[in-house]
Formats: sequence, C-alpha cells, structure tokens
Amino acid sequence: QVQLVESGGGLVQAGGSLRVSCAASGLTFSSYAMGWFRRAPGKEREFVAAISWSGGVTYYADSVKVRFTISRDNAKNMVYLQMNSLEPEDTAVYYCAAGAPYGSVWIEGGYDTWGQGTQVTVSS
Repeated sequence: QVQLVESGGGLVQAGGSLRVSCAASGLTFSSYAMGWFRRAPGKEREFVAAISWSGGVTYYADSVKVRFTISRDNAKNMVYLQMNSLEPEDTAVYYCAAGAPYGSVWIEGGYDTWGQGTQVTVSS
C-alpha cells in the first residue's frame, strides 16, 4: 500500500522559515517524481514545487521561486520543502504527492497518490 505522510508543519512568524517533510512507503520511491501542493482557506489546491525522480530537475510556482527549495533523499524515501521568508499568504495545508507515470508535474492530475497534508500557518 502506497503511503505518503507529511510532517513539520506549524506556526511561524512572517519572515521565518520552516521545513516540511514527506515520508513515502510502499513504492519504488526513486522512480517517481514528487510534488508539493497547497490549499489555502477558501481557495483551490495549487502547485508549489516538484522534483524529478533523480532530484536533478526542480520546478517551482512563481509565487515561491527563490524562497522555497524542494529536495529529496532517495536512500531515505523522503522529500522535503524548505520554506524561507514566509509570508502570511503562504498559510495553507501543504500536501505531498507522488507523480503518475508520464504525468505533468505542474497539475494535480499528474499525481496519483497524495498525503493527508500538514498545516502551515504564517502570522503577520
């Protein structure tokens, strides 16, 4: 059974940093692109960042480029999202997702397994 479990969310002040993690099990992790999405209150879930199976290619939404960094450790079946210079607009539930074969990393439809999410709240 494929499972993704996010952790590391919490409350942080604007300008601060936070790292969220995602532990994967039940899949050949190193074969999958991985992504992070988020859903802010009252909004649709949106793409944040993605990383290729090898970690050699990364993708970012314009709103987080420069401030956020996605990385992965294939030996530990982990993917991370380092978030710096956080803004209140970054407040959301952050979801980890495993990519579907030949799926686009930019859209929800490009992923076939999702975690339950972890709450990130940025206070002003």
